[in-house]
Amino acid sequence: MSMDIKEIQNLIKFVSKAGVNEVSIEQGDFKITIKTECGGTGSFDSVVVPQQVVAQPVVQQVVAQPQPVVAQPQKEVQSAGGGNDANYVTIKSPMIGTFYRRSSPDKDAFVNVGDTISAGTVLCIVEAMKLFNEIESEISGKIVKVLVDDQSPIEYDQPLFLVDPS
Repeated sequence: MSMDIKEIQNLIKFVSKAGVNEVSIEQGDFKITIKTECGGTGSFDSVVVPQQVVAQPVVQQVVAQPQPVVAQPQKEVQSAGGGNDANYVTIKSPMIGTFYRRSSPDKDAFVNVGDTISAGTVLCIVEAMKLFNEIESEISGKIVKVLVDDQSPIEYDQPLFLVDPS
């Protein structure tokens, strides 16, 4: 018995959320091991997920210390109209990682405030354990606000975008 690609992706997401250093699964002749280093970067012994890899931004990151899980305060959304935020849908991060608004530094952002999006539109990239995951919209609407700065570390379930679905 072997795991399909979706099960492997779910396992990788679980490992990144749980913050464990190593996970090994053996089922008959199938074996998978996922190891991560303390600084948030990871290496994979038996896992290759080529369809998840996209153009790597040419940005040098310096990670001196691992960041505590609660280090990033979330920005509060305020509107001048008073109560309009209740009509907006918040798109949240499906994983821990680094948020990128563009596929590389010389490219335009995937989406900007005021852009109309539909289900399946690529909104951003989240890099988790050396894998670059395109985050697609599950709803249609208009981008009202981008809640995270480009190249920022993000947490699981952190709000990324505010969308007006009307």
